[in-house]
Amino acid sequence: MCLIAFAWRPDHALPLVLAANRDEFYARPSRPLGEWPDAPGLYAGRDLEAGGSWLGVTRDGRFAALTNIRDPGQKLGSRSRGELVAGFLRGSLSPLAYLQQIADQAGHYSGFNLLVGTRTELAYLNAREALPQLLPAGLYGLSNAALDTPWPKLRKVKAALAERLPAPSPETLLALLGDAEPASDSSLPETGVGLATERLLSSLFIASPNYGTRASTALIRHADGHQVLVERSFGPYGAQLGEVRVEL
Repeated sequence: MCLIAFAWRPDHALPLVLAANRDEFYARPSRPLGEWPDAPGLYAGRDLEAGGSWLGVTRDGRFAALTNIRDPGQKLGSRSRGELVAGFLRGSLSPLAYLQQIADQAGHYSGFNLLVGTRTELAYLNAREALPQLLPAGLYGLSNAALDTPWPKLRKVKAALAERLPAPSPETLLALLGDAEPASDSSLPETGVGLATERLLSSLFIASPNYGTRASTALIRHADGHQVLVERSFGPYGAQLGEVRVEL
C-alpha cells in the first residue's frame, strides 16, 4: 500500500475502520483480493511476482498492511517486503512479538512501514526507526514516510475518514479514496523524486499510463469479530477493472 488511513478503537462497536490505496506499476502482475488456496482462512490480494501481499486479514481476526518508504537513494533489499504481510497472517505470534522479530531483520528489505494486529491489539513498525510499538486508540494516517507524517494527502485522507466515522460504510470509504486532486506545489514534500513525480504522487488516487492506484480497499471490523472487506481494482488511467467483497 501507499496510503492507509485508519481508526483504531478497541473498545468501540467498530474497533477497526480502514481505507487504503495500493499504488504500483500496472505491469506488475497481481491477483485481486481472495482466499489463498495454500492458506485457508487468509484473505488478501497477492503479488504474483514475489508471492507476498500488501494488505490482508484472516478469518480469526489477524490483520496486516504495508507501505514502502519513499527514498530513491536507499539500498534495495534482497527480500520482498510483501512477505512481511503474509508472514504475520500465516503465523501465530502476537503483533509486538512479530514486529520485534522483523525489526532484527529489517536490513534485508527496502524501507517499509508495517501494521499488524489482532482483534485486541494493533502494532506498528517503521524499518528506519526499528522500534516496534503498540498503538493506542486513535485516528492515524500512513503513507511513504513515518506514521502520521503531515504530508498533504495524509492530512486530507485523515480528515475525510474522520467525517465518515460516525456511520462508515465500504462505499463511503472507497469514495474518499477516489480523490484524484493533486496537492498544491507549495505544499509538496521533497522526497528526491522531482517536482512532476511529487505532484503525481500527491493525490489520494493516482492515475497515469504506467503507474497508479491498482487497488482501493475498505475494511470495517465489528466488535463481534464480523469483518467486511471490499477491494476495487484499477488499470491504466484509473480504469476500474472489478470489485471483490468478502464478509467473514
